[in-house]
Amino acid sequence: MTNPTKIFLSTFLLFSICFLWIQDASAQGEKRIIQFSGVIVGEDSISGVPGVHIYVPKAGRGTTSNIYGFFSMPVLVDDSVLVSAVGYKKQHYIIPGDQGDNLTMIVELLSDTTYLPTIEIFPYPTEELFKEAILALNLPIEDYQNDPYLGDEVLAQMLATMPMDAAMNHKFYMNQQFYQLHNRYSLQDPWMALTNPFAWAQFIQSIKRGDLKNKK
Repeated sequence: MTNPTKIFLSTFLLFSICFLWIQDASAQGEKRIIQFSGVIVGEDSISGVPGVHIYVPKAGRGTTSNIYGFFSMPVLVDDSVLVSAVGYKKQHYIIPGDQGDNLTMIVELLSDTTYLPTIEIFPYPTEELFKEAILALNLPIEDYQNDPYLGDEVLAQMLATMPMDAAMNHKFYMNQQFYQLHNRYSLQDPWMALTNPFAWAQFIQSIKRGDLKNKK
């Protein structure tokens, strides 16, 4: 074998080894794609939260949850996923590589309550002007005892003519219903007594005996 042939074969073998090594290194360094899905729920763990942002800040990609709180997006292994929504605390998740090609989880959001300081609004720019206005205020002093609209007779008339409210009307109606059910088909019912022949016979006998005169 001539020297040029040996040189060509050696060069080709070297390039083939380098190419295979580069391919193997790139395959080892390439991250696996995982379909990341889940449901965003509130603190009650029942209702889904819509409009929640789920995105990877480093890659600049993401999605939002639908009206049922569901989301789904492709991510890479070891991606840092940020979950955020207005009124809730932000949450971070690292995509693991030992969960297969699909990762499903339930994300429970926690309320982020912000307490603002108390603000008092006054119509006066300074406290001194406010004090002066209070001291200069003349409150009318009314004599309620000599008020003709609040006398005893007026109050008594108002009490006698005041209509019943809703609670009193309901109570009266329920009492009437109970009275009708209690005296239904009873001889003690005044309406039944008018048409009861036995009651009329007792009434006539009492008149003959003079029971009414004895009562007087």
